[in-house]
Amino acid sequence: MTNSISAVGQYSWVFLMVNSRQLYWLKIKASLYTLFYIMLVTTSCGVLASEISIARIGPPLEHPWGLTSLDSQRVLVTTRPGSLYLINTSTQISKKIINTPNVVEYRQGGLLDVASQKVGNETVVFLCYSKPVSSSESSTAVFRAILDSDRLVNGSDIFVSNKPSRSGVHFGCRLAIKDNILYASVGDRGERNNAQNPRNHSGTIIHISLPPAKTPRSLNKNWAKEIYSIGHRNPQGLVFNDRTGELWSHEHGPRGGDEINIISYGNNYGWPKVSYGKEYIGGDIGLNYSPKGFTDPVWKWTPSIAPSGMAFYYGNMFPELRGKLLIGSLKFMRLFVVNMGKNGYPTSETSILKNVVGRVRDVEVLKDGSILILNDEQDGGLFRISRVK
Repeated sequence: MTNSISAVGQYSWVFLMVNSRQLYWLKIKASLYTLFYIMLVTTSCGVLASEISIARIGPPLEHPWGLTSLDSQRVLVTTRPGSLYLINTSTQISKKIINTPNVVEYRQGGLLDVASQKVGNETVVFLCYSKPVSSSESSTAVFRAILDSDRLVNGSDIFVSNKPSRSGVHFGCRLAIKDNILYASVGDRGERNNAQNPRNHSGTIIHISLPPAKTPRSLNKNWAKEIYSIGHRNPQGLVFNDRTGELWSHEHGPRGGDEINIISYGNNYGWPKVSYGKEYIGGDIGLNYSPKGFTDPVWKWTPSIAPSGMAFYYGNMFPELRGKLLIGSLKFMRLFVVNMGKNGYPTSETSILKNVVGRVRDVEVLKDGSILILNDEQDGGLFRISRVK
């Protein structure tokens, strides 16, 4: 399916905006097209809006990129220049974590996503980043370490892409974990034909069995061992739907043609032989349909929204969002809400938070149902969306 962004009218939302220094009311224009509405109560005086709180948590962060929750209160947040922070969402106390890997911060590269896993009494942290491999080249890599108070210990790389590049674009670098297997997206690094060469890691989603298991070889003997799927451009969303067990991804198209895909082992998702976007200078890129041997997206955007980060919402705080997919937009500076049909596939979408927190880089749902958002700005940060009781 293809979606075009439109609005069909406006009304004013009232949000309670909070940060560490000030408390103030802000009226925000919101589209009637959205389903993420303030609960309206009719009174003799008219219509009153119950409040949604948007609170900035912790300090300003320079281009925050990825986050993962460790428990009901603590989250880890990466910044593209190379820092990792532990932030308590209740106390707002933050600590900078040391012993992170050296990164190449160049254009889109740097310290990107973070994931975590509890193993016994230890918290294992995984970092996806652009690793320097020569004086002029970098590779997408995954680093594993143990979190010990304010430091990482016993850290080492568990994956380094076999296709280093001088390019500063299309790293992918989203992480997801299920059943002791780590999945990571690896972008094509701006060299599109990489994505149809299954002997290199660029333009793929990989999988790595975590210790003590060993990663099985890919189904196709001609594929590099770790590859799970091919034909990807720049996937910056990767998450499991806990209700179905499916691995969902989204990726940036060129000019139009951003996609949501359900990822299956051994499938080819088309790029660049199949693309629903256009060349930046005009003209088609490959086919605009998926012939036999290629897997079609379940949703696509024209114009591009520049999607980044995604989370399924199954919380209780916002029942109007339950069962929907939340996706950040860098280009349109908002959060997209994708509605699902009875078959579990997207059917329509809405958007919220237009120009409220800036470029939305990542999104996560806490156990209490509140929503965390990272905004990718020079003076960015972590924001929490909750319903005022």
